[in-house]
Amino acid sequence: MAPPTAIARPAPERAHPSAAPLASGAMIGETLLMALREIRRNALRSFLTMLGVVIGVGAVIVLVTLGEGASQKVKSDIAKLGENLLIVNTGAFRRGPSSTPARPFTRDDATAVAREVGGLAGIAPAASRQTLVVNGNRNWRTQVTGSSADFFVVRGYEIQAGRAFTASEANAGRPLCVLGKTVTKELFGSADPIAQTVRVGRTPCEVIGLLVPKGEAGFGQDQDDLVVMPLVAFQRRIAGNNDITSMFVSAAKGRSTALVQSQIEALLRERRRIATPAEDDFTVRDMAEIAATMASTTGALAALLGAIAGVSLLVGGIGIMNIMLVSVTERTREIGIRLSIGALPREVLLQFLVEAAVLSSIGGTIGILLGLGGSAAASRALQVPFLIVPRILVIAFVFSAVIGVLFGFLPARRAARLNPIEALRHE
Repeated sequence: MAPPTAIARPAPERAHPSAAPLASGAMIGETLLMALREIRRNALRSFLTMLGVVIGVGAVIVLVTLGEGASQKVKSDIAKLGENLLIVNTGAFRRGPSSTPARPFTRDDATAVAREVGGLAGIAPAASRQTLVVNGNRNWRTQVTGSSADFFVVRGYEIQAGRAFTASEANAGRPLCVLGKTVTKELFGSADPIAQTVRVGRTPCEVIGLLVPKGEAGFGQDQDDLVVMPLVAFQRRIAGNNDITSMFVSAAKGRSTALVQSQIEALLRERRRIATPAEDDFTVRDMAEIAATMASTTGALAALLGAIAGVSLLVGGIGIMNIMLVSVTERTREIGIRLSIGALPREVLLQFLVEAAVLSSIGGTIGILLGLGGSAAASRALQVPFLIVPRILVIAFVFSAVIGVLFGFLPARRAARLNPIEALRHE
């Protein structure tokens, strides 16, 4: 009897190496669709759940954006005062029983600073006084400043019409005036003031130029409300003395303003014969340092407020966890059916994690859009630059998604650990 022939069995098919990633990608895609369907099915509850995330993300973006804009405004406003500017002032009072005011500077002091301090782009000795300026039947009380021809360069003023006075005109003490925009508007309206004569105090003064408007400085001072005339003319005709109350010093590009400041302080202490233990009767203010300090303070305050607003993200995360726990309870029978027909616990865990992450990510996206809109409106109302900070947008979105995953893990784990038989009995 012939032996039975062996029945040929087909060789088992080998899975393609890329099959697992494809299956995994398809599973994630299906999980995303299920999450979106679940969110859409309970739209009102989903919106209320993500509301905390929306508010948190929006508040963080508004506060950080406003902080960046305020810092930029502080820097630009102080930069309007002049590039690499140091302001040397008298007026510090000597402490003691008599409390006498400090003596003013002299032209020799300004000459010594220009000669002995290296790395200067310019120096402008100045004296100022609030004075009534009259044109016909119109008058305006403004700040009249007497200075050298370098004043316009050092302080960053540009001539819009006419010209500035020259060094020879300044030394000769000719009564010439350059007007700011505010003074021009108050005295002449829309008329052309060039070559007209105004009365500064009791002195007739020929208007030879108009300044380009600069607006308000960081301290709220209108930089266009001024009249500039040669220092010698101001001292002789307006002040009646040779006092110099301040010096505007501009450091050259690349030159350390801190080093220039220390050199000026040492020179003036020597010229004013101030002994080492005694206090200075003058001040040297570095505007770059002041700008950096103010910008740093503004940025720190904005960061603090942003961190406080970030607490609402945690509150939103707690809301997500509570709603997901309720969702697990409501869908216990559905979870039991999935587990009984072969779904793995990790697949159930992934489903609920994805739902929580999608929920918080949608909330984060809405919060970003609302935050940008609120930032634009607030920047316009507060008159600060609207600066979009991309890193804050990315951080806010990622943080909102992470919040969803972290606070959604407990409900997801609870769903994955359900007993299929007990879950099917759930009513």
